Amino acid sequence: MKNRSLSVIALGAVGLLAFSGCAAAEAETVGGGNSDNKDLTIAVFNGWDEGIAASELWKAILDDKGYNVTLEYADVAPVYVGLAEGDYDMNLDVWLPNTHAEYVEEYGDDITDLGAWNDEAKLTVAVNADAPIDSLTELADNADKFNNTLVGIEPGAGLTAAVENNSIPAYGLEGMDFKTSSTAAMLAELTAATKAGENIAVTLWEPHWAYGSFDLKNLEDPEGTLGDAESLHAYGKKDFATDFPQVTEWMSGFKMDLDHLYSLETAMLVDYEGTDYGPIVAKWIEDNQEYVDSLTE
Repeated sequence: MKNRSLSVIALGAVGLLAFSGCAAAEAETVGGGNSDNKDLTIAVFNGWDEGIAASELWKAILDDKGYNVTLEYADVAPVYVGLAEGDYDMNLDVWLPNTHAEYVEEYGDDITDLGAWNDEAKLTVAVNADAPIDSLTELADNADKFNNTLVGIEPGAGLTAAVENNSIPAYGLEGMDFKTSSTAAMLAELTAATKAGENIAVTLWEPHWAYGSFDLKNLEDPEGTLGDAESLHAYGKKDFATDFPQVTEWMSGFKMDLDHLYSLETAMLVDYEGTDYGPIVAKWIEDNQEYVDSLTE
């Protein structure tokens, strides 16, 4: 009888340990009536300024709501893998229907669309606003006015591929020097040309803070070589709505026009030279409180 009692006690202890183990494995929630998981990881594409700005904004908003938000920077392909495998919870910079179509097609069954927050995105070739041309059809004949150079970004970028494979052959730009290295190098050349009052043609995209800092115009693309306007979407891991029902609701209503986005990008990436964006975003939120409050109403 004594041995049986000890066995029962032992089994009970095991059960308690198992129960406590299960309880410990449960994710902590935000609380206060919010059942969302408290910890949320936002994946951010390296070098994609619109995504950096939107992610920093939502980190500030969600932290203030009681979440514990972590931003993880990575290149595009690893972000999609991480979302599909549940290593990341969310990304705010999915370009559709063209730029990221292959990734969404590949990983679409394991990620979920949380909604489009801007529908004004597009790939462009931009020139200074007072340049003597308005269309890509005029660029070849006026190449000498642009030092016979089209300044690009990273060689592996989708924008670079579109220009190389579509725009250059469509508009007879093979005689121009298509110079690629990095977005930073392109922006440095744009800055120098602007200060010198010289013409310059660069590959660019909207939304980008350069449009708020430089007087630019996009060259018309009558052949559609760079694609139509795209939408910027927030995407989550497959079970995002289960773990974050409240954020799912907020994302479904999230909208940010170019004026707000360029204003935030300029504050973070032009007027400020550091990387501790917290105080910069906090000041921007204070200056745009009504808009920010509307995002979580």
